[in-house]
Amino acid sequence: MGEVWFWLIALSLAIYVLLDGFDLGAGALHLYLAKTDEEREQILASIGPFWDGNEVWLLAGGGTFFFAFPSPFSAAFSGFYLPLMVVLWLLLLRGIAIESRHLLHNALWNPFWDVIFSASSALLCIFFGAALGNVIRGVPLDGNGEFFLPLWTTFTPGPNPGILDWYTVLVAVLATVALLHHGALWVAYRTHQPLENRALDAAKHLWIALTVLTPIVTLVSQYVRPGLFDNFGRYPIGVAFPILAIFGLTASRGTRKFLGSCAFLLGMLLSVVFSVFPSILPGIGNPGLTIHNSAAPLYGLQIGLVWWIPAFLLSCAYAAFLYRRFAGKVDRPAAT
Repeated sequence: MGEVWFWLIALSLAIYVLLDGFDLGAGALHLYLAKTDEEREQILASIGPFWDGNEVWLLAGGGTFFFAFPSPFSAAFSGFYLPLMVVLWLLLLRGIAIESRHLLHNALWNPFWDVIFSASSALLCIFFGAALGNVIRGVPLDGNGEFFLPLWTTFTPGPNPGILDWYTVLVAVLATVALLHHGALWVAYRTHQPLENRALDAAKHLWIALTVLTPIVTLVSQYVRPGLFDNFGRYPIGVAFPILAIFGLTASRGTRKFLGSCAFLLGMLLSVVFSVFPSILPGIGNPGLTIHNSAAPLYGLQIGLVWWIPAFLLSCAYAAFLYRRFAGKVDRPAAT
């Protein structure tokens, strides 16, 4: 049963990255792509019906994590206390910026909230990427399954790392580029010329960066965590995940660019999840807290599954309706 919940958490977080990833990327590129107030309104309108609903999947993943694996959840929240508080503030600031921008028409008001929106979106991309790097590298768990990480120490991976070192920063750069690429393709899909062409041009340059960074980070990950890819030898079916990522990266240059980006992100995330399985919170040089030594009692997991499945299907149905209802290009803002 622990295996089932492990993959349900992975599924929830993967959906969050695919959905909220595009509006984080669009927000981070907001000031760069939009040259006029009308174009900034187009970008905001492109994510307007979706952004708050997308964040529900982060809550779903966190709630599922807490329910199924309370020990790793507790350890992660105490060990990553500082960055989690920063992420919380960034999410709050981003939502406030989106909602507050239209409250006043003032020469200073709108640009101020535009900067907050763009900066908080970019920083969230970076923080989420660094968090992924920490999971791959592992954390220094003690005998009680607990840890605490300062923001940085020697800036190198090792037995006493910080949240930031050269490896986690490298993963953060790759994650940020991937989400910017994802967001640029979403903006191109949803907006009008000339903003659409500008977004496609940005996506083209970001795609080149992705093709360079992805193999580099993959090779460096094996160096930082030896044996990271052993699961692909034990269970050859897992090779489907990196193949999906390669296919998606290639397809994101074709006619279905945004869907290709979705496939790339999904393939990369599932490759990471498959690599660290069965660890929930990997230690440095050891499996750390796994599905075998940190799962909730079996009865609770079984009962929880009965309630989780219909809730998940209902959320998927609502998301499908929302994206179908607001598909296509956004309306151009009225000239003022």
